[in-house]
Amino acid sequence: MASLNAFLVAVEMAERRRDAARQTLQDVRGAREAAQAQLDQLEGYAAETQGRWGMRADTAVQPEVMFHHYHFMGRLEHAIGLQTGVVGGQEQRVEKAAQALLEAELRLSSLRKALEHRRRALELQQQRREQKETDERASLLFGRMGRAGMGETHQEQ
Repeated sequence: MASLNAFLVAVEMAERRRDAARQTLQDVRGAREAAQAQLDQLEGYAAETQGRWGMRADTAVQPEVMFHHYHFMGRLEHAIGLQTGVVGGQEQRVEKAAQALLEAELRLSSLRKALEHRRRALELQQQRREQKETDERASLLFGRMGRAGMGETHQEQ
């Protein structure tokens, strides 16, 4: 019975680890989605800014304004590049968290199978013990009946 309790404790701990891994995966996915939303926002703003600049392409623009526009767009593209790296890093974290969850689920599954196997073994052992006791009682009862029957036979002679 002690080994069964050890399995139960191991299954409980594996369930906690699996639940923690699931929560971590949800958290990391949320962070990835937030990073992607920020990247989408930066790209949308860059496209909008470039579109506004393009509408005024036929108007005369001071060189200073052009310089500032190109400088700003360069910084915006740099920010987009950095955010793309952040999204990539978050994607890697999601993959690692998903792998950790899969491993935790596999571990839990194997522990549950081992627990069930142990339970069946203990039940079989208990059934055999009960059968042995029943057989011994029947043998004793048969022996008593046989001796009692022999005693009656000897008395009749």
